[in-house]
Amino acid sequence: MPEADTHTLQDDLELLVSAALKGGEIALSYFGNSPKNWTKEGDSPVSVADIEVDLFLSSTLREARPQYGWLSEETTDDLVRKEYETVFIVDPIDGTRAFLNGRDEWCLSLAVVTNGRPTVGVIYCPIREELYTAVCGAGSHLNRQKISVSDKQSVPGSYIAGPVSFLEKEGVKREQIRFSPYLGSLAYRFALVACGKLDAGLARARARDWDLAAADLIISEAGGQLVDLSGSTLCYNKTKTNHPGLVASSAKLFKRLQGISVED
Repeated sequence: MPEADTHTLQDDLELLVSAALKGGEIALSYFGNSPKNWTKEGDSPVSVADIEVDLFLSSTLREARPQYGWLSEETTDDLVRKEYETVFIVDPIDGTRAFLNGRDEWCLSLAVVTNGRPTVGVIYCPIREELYTAVCGAGSHLNRQKISVSDKQSVPGSYIAGPVSFLEKEGVKREQIRFSPYLGSLAYRFALVACGKLDAGLARARARDWDLAAADLIISEAGGQLVDLSGSTLCYNKTKTNHPGLVASSAKLFKRLQGISVED
């Protein structure tokens, strides 16, 4: 049986931050250098940079916390993680297509999840030099400065990022919503909601645990919420790692967005 956890949340935060910064250095060594890449299941790109960062994070984090389970986009999921109360949930490079295309919004997403909910979250965007962090009960921070979600309460004029299919809806057009330019990283999209640069972020029904766990806590600790279209809180480290359509925003704005589906 896995050992009992004797580490504090602050200990875990320091571990994740250190790993994210070093992992970012590894990714940057490949950025702009046309790293070898290929297409995996689901027509999703993966590169040698993703794999090397994943191997580094796996060895570093699992050696430091052998009593934690492991779930990563780039590690084969054997469901052994289900035996653990606490797990790392990691995306070594969220936004690989953006990374390969020389865009700057790709990031590393790292979380500690206990009993299905994140307790520590880190999102690191190396090119933009933005480090988002959160610890359960201690607020969210961007480069050590406390952040909060937007106080926008009405849909008209809201600044939102989401799938093109949503943005083209007639109901959406009538609301005069302002749309963010395309963002190739879902985790980073939600981080921008946490710091108030976006009023809301939307996702289709295909996001996975590793896209969401860190962002979920960062948004929550910033005073917002990441929920499904019914308003239900997400649960992680289940057998299936996929989630339905999602909305990240303040609770008040969510109630006004709820009638606009992102499922199409």
